[in-house]
Amino acid sequence: MGALRVPANNMTDGSSWTRAQSRVQILTEDTAWHRVVKSPATVARRAAEIAGADATILLTSDRVVRALNARHRGINKPTNVLTFDPPGPGMAGEIVLALGVVRREAAAAGRKPSHVLAHLVIHGALHLQGYDHHEAGAARRMEQAEARLLGRLKLSNPWKRT
Repeated sequence: MGALRVPANNMTDGSSWTRAQSRVQILTEDTAWHRVVKSPATVARRAAEIAGADATILLTSDRVVRALNARHRGINKPTNVLTFDPPGPGMAGEIVLALGVVRREAAAAGRKPSHVLAHLVIHGALHLQGYDHHEAGAARRMEQAEARLLGRLKLSNPWKRT
């Protein structure tokens, strides 16, 4: 996928470096995230850093994600997370999350929106590292990596059957 171009006038929650040298920048374009998740930038940053992400994370609306999904994938509906590979060497990838979809998925699964946000940031970070879920074996490896990283955040495994 091509790189996402984020308008310069978005709210910026900052960037940070971890000991593993992950570079994470959080942009909260849709301020409604703050009504649904306490400190969404902190949740997203912790998840990205645990996953070793080198990414800009855009917290936005279903409307924005629907437009990006239509433009880049030909699917005219919002999705929970879109991941864009880095536009060049040494540059960060991009992870874009849709608030409405995250909220609906959390309600359907009986999970907190903050837990779904963390899971989807990890999911996007793994995509940036080459993980995929189009075939059964690859999907299982990705799910296992997600569960391991979520465990490091003290969050439950969303794939575990109860």
